[in-house]
Amino acid sequence: MEKKPFLSLDKAQEIIKDIPTPFHIYDEKGIRENARALNKAFSWNKGYKEYFAVKATPNPYLMKILEEEGCGMDCSSYTELMLCESCSISGENIMFSSNVTPVEDMQKAYEMGAYINLDDYTHVEFIKKILPEVPKTICCRYNPGGVFELAGSEDKVQVMDTPGDSKYGMTEEQMEKAFTELAEAGAEEFGIHAFLASNTVSNEYYPELASILFELAVRLHKKTGVKIKFINLSGGVGVDYKPEEPRTDIAYIGEGVRKKFEKILVPEGMGDIAIFTELGRYMLAPFGALVATAIHEKHIYKDYIGLDACAANLMRPAMYGSYHHITVLGKEDKPCDHKYDVTGGLCENNDKFAIDRMLPKIDIGDIIYIHDAGAHGFSMGYNYNGKLRSAEVLLKEDGSFKLIRRAETPKDYFATFDFSEFKF
Repeated sequence: MEKKPFLSLDKAQEIIKDIPTPFHIYDEKGIRENARALNKAFSWNKGYKEYFAVKATPNPYLMKILEEEGCGMDCSSYTELMLCESCSISGENIMFSSNVTPVEDMQKAYEMGAYINLDDYTHVEFIKKILPEVPKTICCRYNPGGVFELAGSEDKVQVMDTPGDSKYGMTEEQMEKAFTELAEAGAEEFGIHAFLASNTVSNEYYPELASILFELAVRLHKKTGVKIKFINLSGGVGVDYKPEEPRTDIAYIGEGVRKKFEKILVPEGMGDIAIFTELGRYMLAPFGALVATAIHEKHIYKDYIGLDACAANLMRPAMYGSYHHITVLGKEDKPCDHKYDVTGGLCENNDKFAIDRMLPKIDIGDIIYIHDAGAHGFSMGYNYNGKLRSAEVLLKEDGSFKLIRRAETPKDYFATFDFSEFKF
């Protein structure tokens, strides 16, 4: 499937007059439409709620857009909780899912009235010690161990991930003990959470995960007698980074989860359970891009194009070897007859946005649009080599644009140093 930018060359040039490249830009129209499609796909479930994974793109302007579309926020740290607080988001509109959790983080989540999702059985005693009381509603994270596969014909079984190697979650036996002990300590309602695979574009992932968690909920309810209030399918629904990859069909996915719900939970009298999701990548990745300018070219054993952006602005290709599609704005219809490595300026040879990528001929000054950078893009930025984090821009529904985070300056870089002992 062809990947098209949501930003034209003319609009990019207009923005660049005010906000120099590199910058991350987000498409408000696409974000809202996507959130509405997700809510529609799960509208069959009365208690359904999406909790946006703040870690994916922690910007209050984007969080408020999602909140307006009915989303809550999934937080994993004290600072992310503070960010929600600054947006007047609190209570059951926050899901706090963390691991190796500091005392002050857990206490902050409790004070804000967030749903707390315990990652480990030892956290039962941990919260008894540090919180005034056990929350009336509490969640526990499940890890089934082994290998997570999607069924198919014998030669087409798809291995999605290996939960047995994951540091997250509890065994079923630990879940049972945790529920029992938490109920004895005053908890009245319970949630179940699990995250078994990342960035899968299979439409069968969520329904299969739902089946596992629904059956677990039935077993735990029968063994402990506790009230299961919600089941959180977490994240993992992916996006099509490559043009040839299939695009997930959220309506199909929602219907698949509904069928499992009707088959497993409803006959057990558990049809009042709410379904939650915690999507980050799916919510924002396709609706954000990194915009940069070609500033150098180099021709040795390969042809290189150097950008004013680098891995400090978009870490995924350097860290994971991830593919991000690239469009040269204004040259969308030109033949892709030049092979380039597209690089940044870090002192690291893995600072490459693309390797041996076929693109139109790129000239110095061309505007480069790097697709699907709306999640785990800016948020993974860093300051290696003294590089400064870029600006973030919102392309509004009416076609106007707004700076929603200014670029860092050298003053920001030096702000945490204490030079009082030095004389210049």
